[in-house]
Parts: sequence; structure tokens; C-alpha cells
Amino acid sequence: MTLPNGSARPRVAFFGSPAFALPVLDAIRAEFEVVLVVAQPDKPVGRGLKLTPPPVAAHAAALGLPLAQPRKLRGNATFEAQLRECGADVAVTCAYGKILPGSLLAVPRFGFLNTHTSLLPAYRGAAPIQWALIRGETVTGTTIMQTDEGMDTGPLLLQEALPIAPDWTALELADALATQAARLIVSALHDLPTLIPTAQDDSQATHAPLLVKEDGFVRWQESAQAVVNRHRGVAAWPQTTAFVGGSRLKLAGLSVVAESGGEVDQTEAGQILRADGDALIVACGVGAVRIQTVQPEARKPQAAAQWWQAQAAPGQPSHFDLWEPTQP
Repeated sequence: MTLPNGSARPRVAFFGSPAFALPVLDAIRAEFEVVLVVAQPDKPVGRGLKLTPPPVAAHAAALGLPLAQPRKLRGNATFEAQLRECGADVAVTCAYGKILPGSLLAVPRFGFLNTHTSLLPAYRGAAPIQWALIRGETVTGTTIMQTDEGMDTGPLLLQEALPIAPDWTALELADALATQAARLIVSALHDLPTLIPTAQDDSQATHAPLLVKEDGFVRWQESAQAVVNRHRGVAAWPQTTAFVGGSRLKLAGLSVVAESGGEVDQTEAGQILRADGDALIVACGVGAVRIQTVQPEARKPQAAAQWWQAQAAPGQPSHFDLWEPTQP
């Protein structure tokens, strides 16, 4: 099938912002003409609040690709005209981070395709990688979908499952899914005119909202596996946080203690049971976890056992504070 551009291959506008989207952009660029790259605007970064472009924008500029960074999309006639005039047959979104208005979705002949990092309709929303880990999933995957005006509600075009390794955090899972998404979107673009959309079953939908800082707070009353699953999911941000005597600590290197016992009295959850080499063993609602390192506020990370030895004095608490989310 010949497209309006006289080629058998579509011209592509790419919408993306973070580093996760770079392998997807590069895979598309290797086989298709990218006529426009769209990323979020530059933002202040670091202590100096230096205005910094998102990784996709910086990469596109270095490659000499046409780049747009509109501050808003809805009602932006200038940007809509730019998308129309670039001649894209299809647009691809990958972690772009903005809702697309219907008027924009209608501009390319083949609309917008989105690379979503879950097996839709599971984990619709902004943080599917993180919530799949927090909720203990062992399999996730990538969906190529036709974008509509809903939140990840459009029809499915391609899907492929991906087993989650037991030791993966959100960082390793994101790398694996970026590689998978890059391969699947290239396949979808090659087959673009013949892809058959399949409606999602909304009754099976689950949701993955943006993380907030409290999502990284340890719930010691939960099982050891649940504590570790949450730790894996928040590894990139906001990271794992616990409290001792009201003081905040960042925790790293959490794992389930293989020989840990069964359910404990809830007053024992968070109890520091013993040192294990450089690590600490801490009781959970069911079982126990091993903590390799801790980082008190305004200090460098250190071995958990070393930190505890410095704290173990008469009158010092021998357990982590219990924390529960506020009920709405």
C-alpha cells in the first residue's frame, strides 16, 4: 500500500519526554522518517534550578530533528498547524506526559499510537511499571494502542507479555519494557494499514495513578513480600522511606528473609530483630526483611547494622515507627 507521501513507510511524529522514550525514538528513526519530535518544555533542575530540556528534547536537538515543546496542547492552533504541516502520517506517543485533545488526535491520517507499559486494560494510568511491582505481579508487558480521548482506553493493536524477574526493581523493568516497546512499535508501524483494532474490556480495567511521596513509606504491618514489592516499585522515585522516633530514613537493599516465620503480633511489626553481617533483620506483619543500607536525613548511606550500632543505646527505640496511610 502506498501512502500519500509516495512511500510504503509512514512518516512519523514522535511525542515523548523522559529517557525511557529514547530507545523507542531511536528504533523508529532507524526505519522511518521522523518529521517532528514533540517533548515537554524545559524545566528547572537541581539546586541551581538550571533550565534543562527533557532527555527526548536534548536527543532530538543533537540529532538535528525538528523539535517542538508546546506548553499547552488544548486550544493551541499554532502547534496543531505545525503538526499538520509536518506531513506526519501517524504520531507515536511514549511517556509524553500530557493529555492529547481530540482535535490533535484527528490530525495525522492514522491518528496516534501509544506505547503503554502494561497489558491493557490492566494498569491504565501514569505509573503502570511501578504499580505492577508494588502489587506483586510476575508478568506485565507492552501494549500498542490507538489513542483516544480517554486515559489509556483506546483500542488495542498489538500486545506482548514480559515476565518480571523476581529481583527487578522499577529501573530494570523499565529498561526491559523500553526495549520491548521499541521493537513492537516498529512492527506496528510496518503493518500500520492492516492492523485490526480490538476494543478493551473496560470491566477488567485496573488503574496505576502517579506515585506520591507517601507511596514510598514502609507499611511494616504488611507481609515481608509486600514490603519488598513496594520497595522494588518505588526504587526510582520516591524511594523507600521509614521512620525511627519520628526521624526519616531512606532504606535500600531490601529482601525477604528466607527463614522468616509466620504472622507476628502487630505490635512486633517493625521490630529490629538482629544484625546479620552489615544488614538488619526487621519483623513485618508476616515474616521479616533484610535491610542492607540506611541513609539518615542530610547524611550519606551506610551499612544498616553500622547505623543501628550507633543508635543502640539505653532509651533508644528498638523498632521502626508504624505508619499507615490516612483513610479518605
